[in-house]
Amino acid sequence: MDLGALEITWCGHSTFAFKLPSGKRAIVDPWLEQNPACPPRLKRQESVDAIFITHAHSDHMGDVVALAKRHKSTCVGIVETCAWLGKQGVAETIGMNKGGTVETAGIKATMTHATHSCGIGDGDAVVYGGEAAGYVLTFENGIRIYHAGDTAATMDMKIIGDIYKPDIALLPIGGHYTMDPQQAAYAIRLIGVKFVIPMHFGTFPILTGTPEELRRQTSDIAGLRIIEMAPGQTLTGQLKIV
Repeated sequence: MDLGALEITWCGHSTFAFKLPSGKRAIVDPWLEQNPACPPRLKRQESVDAIFITHAHSDHMGDVVALAKRHKSTCVGIVETCAWLGKQGVAETIGMNKGGTVETAGIKATMTHATHSCGIGDGDAVVYGGEAAGYVLTFENGIRIYHAGDTAATMDMKIIGDIYKPDIALLPIGGHYTMDPQQAAYAIRLIGVKFVIPMHFGTFPILTGTPEELRRQTSDIAGLRIIEMAPGQTLTGQLKIV
């Protein structure tokens, strides 16, 4: 598969930054400053045109408000989370819901189902942030990437595979708060995807799932490539199954 000039950078945990062939930049679930897995050089992004939020937990949108204000970014998320962001002074938001598709910065984003919680830490309170979600992101060169967000394995993943046929799936594998490698292996079979990048593992000791275990659980799937990225690594150009 050829990514062309599209660049995919893992910032650690569930945070992925994208540089499009047009030069525009987007980020999913920006948790940078307090993210122990994020390399120092990535903690302050040079520009961000669009921010996609899967859910409102601090380890997924800890830097949304600061980034959006600094770069005048457009924030995409479920309607309740976007309403809260508006109250924090974020000027440009696109509130949406599951099944809907919006376009910003040259990316078409379809919101998908995720099985998880979505409370917003607001001072000493936790307020309702809508529901957790994922996205199928379709880039200007036609590449489709499924960011599952935080989720358990769900039969909705078969629908995602059947309708959208993502080229790459970004799947949590750490366990405890999300699916573990066994569940992620089941999810891969449901989606039918051939390129998988594990995420949401190893950031804290409690997230014990590993890419090695995911490979073991999926060793019978012909043509599957588990791409184990290091925080700070960027993928671009040809991705080959080896």
